[in-house]
Amino acid sequence: MTTLVLDWAAAAHAGPQAAGGKGWQLGRMAQFGVPVPDGFVLAAQASVEHQPGQDVPPTVAQALYQALHERGWLDRPLALRSSAPQEDSAGASFAGIHLSCLNVRGPDAAVQALGRIWDSLWTPQAQAYRQRFGLPADGAGGMAVVVMPMIEAQASGIAFTIDPATGRHDEMVIHANWGLGESLVNGEADGDEYHLREDYLRQAWPVVSRRIGAKRHATQPAAGGAGTQLTDTPAARAAQAVLTDAQAETLGDIARDAARALDYSGAAYDLEWARDGDRFWIVQARPVTASARHTYPALQGQPDYWSRGNTREVLPHAMSALEWDAGRVMAQRMLTCGFELSGYTTLPGVPLAALFQGRAYLNASVIQWVGHDALGVSPRDMNALLGGSQPEIRVPPVTAAQRLRHGLRIVRYLRRAAPLRRQAATDLPRLLARAQEWLDAPLPGADADLGAQLREQFEAVLAADQLFFLQGSGGGALSKLLDMVEKAVPAEGHALTAALMAGGAPSVTAEQGYALMALAQLAEHDAQALAWLRAPNRDDAAWAGALPDDSRFKKAFADFLHRYGHRAVYETYLRNPRWREAPGYLLDSILNLIGADPAALRARQDDAARQAWQRVRRALPFWQRPLAAKLLTASRLEGNQREAARSVLVAYLAVARKRALELGRRNNGPDGLANADDIFHLNAAEIFALADGRMDAAALGRRAAARRAQLQAWAALPDIDVITEHADHAAPPAPITAIDATASRDSWRGTPVAGGRTRGRAFVARTPDEGLSMPAGGILVAASSDPAWTPLFLRAGAVVMEVGGYLSHAAIVAREFGVPAVVSVHGVLQGVATGDMLEVDAVKGVVTRLREDIPG
Repeated sequence: MTTLVLDWAAAAHAGPQAAGGKGWQLGRMAQFGVPVPDGFVLAAQASVEHQPGQDVPPTVAQALYQALHERGWLDRPLALRSSAPQEDSAGASFAGIHLSCLNVRGPDAAVQALGRIWDSLWTPQAQAYRQRFGLPADGAGGMAVVVMPMIEAQASGIAFTIDPATGRHDEMVIHANWGLGESLVNGEADGDEYHLREDYLRQAWPVVSRRIGAKRHATQPAAGGAGTQLTDTPAARAAQAVLTDAQAETLGDIARDAARALDYSGAAYDLEWARDGDRFWIVQARPVTASARHTYPALQGQPDYWSRGNTREVLPHAMSALEWDAGRVMAQRMLTCGFELSGYTTLPGVPLAALFQGRAYLNASVIQWVGHDALGVSPRDMNALLGGSQPEIRVPPVTAAQRLRHGLRIVRYLRRAAPLRRQAATDLPRLLARAQEWLDAPLPGADADLGAQLREQFEAVLAADQLFFLQGSGGGALSKLLDMVEKAVPAEGHALTAALMAGGAPSVTAEQGYALMALAQLAEHDAQALAWLRAPNRDDAAWAGALPDDSRFKKAFADFLHRYGHRAVYETYLRNPRWREAPGYLLDSILNLIGADPAALRARQDDAARQAWQRVRRALPFWQRPLAAKLLTASRLEGNQREAARSVLVAYLAVARKRALELGRRNNGPDGLANADDIFHLNAAEIFALADGRMDAAALGRRAAARRAQLQAWAALPDIDVITEHADHAAPPAPITAIDATASRDSWRGTPVAGGRTRGRAFVARTPDEGLSMPAGGILVAASSDPAWTPLFLRAGAVVMEVGGYLSHAAIVAREFGVPAVVSVHGVLQGVATGDMLEVDAVKGVVTRLREDIPG
């Protein structure tokens, strides 16, 4: 193989500048185990000196001849396809712009076809296309050419992994025709059309509708030469469906797998396919560059604001393939279950969660609209629940009829939600116990059995609508309570409502914090345990053997791990070790909490709640007081159940992690995964196929390695707060509310979520481990937090978070512990440094840096 001739592996490695967009994608798919026919690429550098009308240089002609000779393809009919560097890219498809030649037979015809394809780089339409997309007009970079034997196609066509006509992301469209697919691609024939809809539980795409079209098909010409001709399909065959439903579903699985192999985030692809009678082949893949916008009618003239908001709190980093595979479904269900419970019909096929550069975003525009349309929640209040700096969408004034519908839906929601929440008191402990049983159960010996267990557990998570409801619908009562208190005590509603929430039964996260404080008290009075905890070279994994059996601390810590060991630092990430695997952070936290007084903390909470209720009760009209009391009780319950449901979901994730990691260990090696934890860079369907032996382990290993490298590249990119789509021709958005705006370089405003005022030294922490060095009473300043940060809240004088909303973890835990907290304080991490003196006013939502010469 010369440097001009690239086999699929070399094309994948060379990239689009050398192999062109088409050749690079085919090379990648071949390396990743997608069914791609054999072929090679003539590198783009072969054409850089070519001018229109010139002969192909002899050195290139010889390289082409040699490549065909070595493969035994001198007499086989070939397909030569254009593959310019920018072609088939996310920004420009060049569909129909450059030339492809089919049924090319013999080396002389191949050289002639090569010259014609190169010449197509200079046609007026190609130059106009490049100009339109701002690409170099001179075609700099040349033209690579893909060379493949023709498939004796009984049928062929195109598969779109979204429906480009409607923009629905949960539907796939397959076009199929007898013979070659060029007649469909060129719009010269009208074939069959199949619509498939995602079944996320089965990880499949079943056919939901089909249309049988009148067909003409492309065939090899009767005499020699290059090209195809159209003929009418015989009437008997034309009346038949090109594909059975089973074949269409098989092709749907292959198409989705090919698209996910190229981009696991779920980007839409346009794939050309062919069937030779025995199997399907993918012969081309390009990102879909244009499709209809599928959204609510009221949003058609407004942008989509994709927000990190609360998402950054639980998912601060880029997500792996398996994490996103589960996370996208969980997010979609969490954000729709509650509205559906009210009787509101959400629009299917609208994505509410998406990955941008590996990070998870929520469609705040859609969420704001649904909140307004379903229940009358204002965009401003919905943004406060979501967190983030996204603008408010425009909504029309609410009519009297709409208010009535909103009221009826709220009543219906409360009536339907009440029994679910009562049932949760029984179900949540049962579901947690079930997950614990799975976690403690021995692992099966056969990979297929391990895969079957993984599938069962994966499906159990995706079907857990009760947990998604509890996780995603915890703001209904709180939103109404907040609105009521704000009207009664203007400008203090957030702070007073936060103080009210400090009372009541503790959530599972607060209980976890109290349990850590109890462990710290035990360690303080256990000399042997304390000495071991403080040892400079402490072996955290050997904690059980390092302490005597009669140690009260040892027994209590074992009990803690049994109850909470399924949790972790940034626990939503499957690739992160659980506390039972890596207890070091817990042990350091216990040391850090020595001297903390849980009784005083609890008394502070109860006092704050009592004073807030007295203030609110005096301000409310007497007829609203009973409703306020009920809303407060419901809000506390919703918050607690939100945290409990999260704990159960994380327990299921811990189960999946244990089995997936074991499968990774068993398939670790030169012919499989490079590392056992590369298993987390495969999606669920790939893992099941690996366990069942349905996909080549080496190909899956190459997918995982490429994704690991991609994840590392994404991690180095800035984490953007809001990404705006469909902004063209839209009216200016409503301004960000004052509560979210930065006031000055020494003052920041945010959302107060746990009331109080305090002063102290800032302690900026990027990770919970960094936060362990914070002195007691410090002002914890961070981007976001998850339950792993709870021990830091127990020592903090106040909490300031760059992102988050009223339902964020930081808000819930800070309210429970009575710690003043302000979230959604944009820009604070860039403006504040550890050691700065801060004043946190969690009544008004203001964080101020104080000059050292100002007396306290």
